Amino acid sequence: MSRPSYLILHGYQGSGPGHWQSWLAGRLRSGDAAVHFPDLPDADEPRLEAWLDALERELDQFDTPPVVICHSAGCLLWLHHVARGGKPAERVLLVAPASADAVPDSLAHFFPAPDVQLDDARLVCSDNDPYCPAGAATVYPGLPTDLLPGDGHINPDAGYGPWPAVEAWARENVTPVTARER
Repeated sequence: MSRPSYLILHGYQGSGPGHWQSWLAGRLRSGDAAVHFPDLPDADEPRLEAWLDALERELDQFDTPPVVICHSAGCLLWLHHVARGGKPAERVLLVAPASADAVPDSLAHFFPAPDVQLDDARLVCSDNDPYCPAGAATVYPGLPTDLLPGDGHINPDAGYGPWPAVEAWARENVTPVTARER
């Protein structure tokens, strides 16, 4: 049996040690998974082309399509990758994608977000994300969606460090992806 493989894509300004993505990478690695969690270039001033190039280099390292777990601008990166006909994923989790009306100017070139068909993708969002005020389920329709009421941008500021439900999704595709334990 092959060992599971994962690609975790951070958003704007990266995902530091207190972020659920960093926690998840450690948890998956401890279970003998192949985990790629690259520092995308210039996270404070991201350039879409540079991020796409970095994503392609990461995907080239996998023998089989990985499970992809994205947060914020990492979700937009994945959408652009798919729009360009990039390599597939086994399945994809899009957590708290941003919208054009609420991001810093340095992310404006990530928009408009491509309208692509995503197979085996799931959206996790809140109803009060300051980076997607209209609600990601409205801005990015057509995906199975888990709504986490009142959980903001689903990041450390919203209390998302350890998040067992996202680990259960990553390892076993357990749905729905529920909120962190309070």
